[in-house]
Amino acid sequence: MKLNLPEMPPATLLAALGTYNLLPAIVFLPTRRRCDQAASEAALARRPESAERRAARRDFMRSFVEQYPEVRDHRHWTTIIRGGVASHHAGHIPAWKLVIEKLMSAGLLDAIFATATVAAGVDFPARTVVLTVADARTGRGWRALTASELQQMTGRAGRRGRDRVGFVVAAPGVHQDPQRIAELLKAPPDPLESQFRATYTTLLNLLDAFGNFDQVREIAERSFAHREAMQRVARLGRERDEAEGRVSQKLAASGCDLPISTVRALERLTSARSRLGETIPQTRAEMFQQWLAEVVQPGRVVGIGRSGKRLLLITGRREGGVIGVREDGRPAALALARIGRVFAPIFSSHPDKLDEAFAAIHEGGGKLALPEPKLRESRADEDAAMTVIDRVIDSLVPAHLPDEERRRCAEVLWSLRDDGEVIERAERRIDVLRAEVWEPFERRARVLDHFGYVEFGQEKVTERGRWLADLHVDRPLLIGEALEAGLFTSLTTTQTAAVMAALAADEDRDYGEMELDDSLVTTLAKFEDVAYKVSTAEWQQGIEPGGELNFSAAAAAARWAGGEEWPALVQGTRAEEGDLVRMLSRAGEALMQIASLKTAHPAAARNAATTAEIILRKPVS
Repeated sequence: MKLNLPEMPPATLLAALGTYNLLPAIVFLPTRRRCDQAASEAALARRPESAERRAARRDFMRSFVEQYPEVRDHRHWTTIIRGGVASHHAGHIPAWKLVIEKLMSAGLLDAIFATATVAAGVDFPARTVVLTVADARTGRGWRALTASELQQMTGRAGRRGRDRVGFVVAAPGVHQDPQRIAELLKAPPDPLESQFRATYTTLLNLLDAFGNFDQVREIAERSFAHREAMQRVARLGRERDEAEGRVSQKLAASGCDLPISTVRALERLTSARSRLGETIPQTRAEMFQQWLAEVVQPGRVVGIGRSGKRLLLITGRREGGVIGVREDGRPAALALARIGRVFAPIFSSHPDKLDEAFAAIHEGGGKLALPEPKLRESRADEDAAMTVIDRVIDSLVPAHLPDEERRRCAEVLWSLRDDGEVIERAERRIDVLRAEVWEPFERRARVLDHFGYVEFGQEKVTERGRWLADLHVDRPLLIGEALEAGLFTSLTTTQTAAVMAALAADEDRDYGEMELDDSLVTTLAKFEDVAYKVSTAEWQQGIEPGGELNFSAAAAAARWAGGEEWPALVQGTRAEEGDLVRMLSRAGEALMQIASLKTAHPAAARNAATTAEIILRKPVS
């Protein structure tokens, strides 16, 4: 259970760890801001270290600055020199994170305060790991740490070649839960999650390499992402094969020369007969309700009650009932069971047309009413269908056989119906599972066909599709259509940077409220038009469209491409330095992808290469 205790002051925590020879340490805190605050608090409150160790850190930092001058004026410079502690998280620029890692490796830091994300991919030499929370903070609130996350964090305890054991300390904190931590430490790692996805680029490359959809489907089914589904397909296949084996043995033992397909046909026919029987109305009331469900629709006028004199113009259907407008203009809702008559004409439900609709019904009277079905007639159609099914079932055993043999084979056939059901059910489920794997690819193939990158019927990639397959960016289809429309060729480097940042940035990330000039707004509007066309085609195929363009990222990138200095850019946005670097890096990398299209789009490639060089300057590079 959570203890809900106040967090131990950072300096007090480090003093306690030092008393038991448990430094250096990595202290995991829930947020970036708290990491920065803890490092500053610890540096101010810790007892001064030896002048020699402080001098070693200062010399190290000065040497590092010669290669990475962007860290010279970092706001935490004094924190490191004075206190021998630092914060480390994604909000810092890459060069600053690098100097922290090198200082730690050199043994010049006693502690770093870090978020959980630092546990993956960075090898800090620490004797101790301190856990202050059992939860992780996300953009949508708190969530529990997973077993793999906690094991990544605690796996940093113990310096290779220096410590025989590493130590994990659960420190007090508002979100601390020692019991939960103990359970996670004993839990098996979380299941691996495949990164294989049905993307436009994946589909284009696979189809171009293998030449047909069957091969692409086979590759998708063999992927780790669909391992569980294919394991279920394999199990169902074994069940089907075992049932088919039993059927073959019983048919052979009986001496009936019938194929397995006959058993499967019997199961399908009897299932259809059962479903049909369930739909046949047994009473006039049931028949009338079924008829109402078919004929009552928006625009038709219905009579309410047994007399049917009160009229209602239907405007909508809902489960088990309807909504509509009375003759006096009042809205009404009622169950289907309250409808007595249905009139054939279909009218407009516009308020100005209501009087005209009701007048037409009064004038036409009963002549406009739809004739109600007769129970006998209704049952006659279904009975005829039943008769046809029964005849087909009887014909499954060949008529030319002697009567005794025909009767015996019929009995054997009916005795195998359960196995036939197993075979049919397994086949249907296998088809569904395989469709679930292939369907995302097929939907994207149809969108690509719509825009001319794939010929769906011929199962081939077009020339346009080949260069799009080489475009490894977040939204390749949008960028591809913008390239085809020539939108990149006339852009300035500033406009190009802004557009790519707007496309590459997370939709909900805020990079401040810097103004966009009119020409840039007009440019972004053109790309939004392309995005709308792509999204419409995706929506029609059931694909979740991409997010909206990030205008705040566009403004930040435009300033950076226009030559603004890094400190001024950071001050003018609401983003942390690391977030700005990540956004601009993604934009620059996307531009490098466009720059590779020298043959297909030479003008756009030249523009992209020039812009990428401007964006990917220090500290972004």
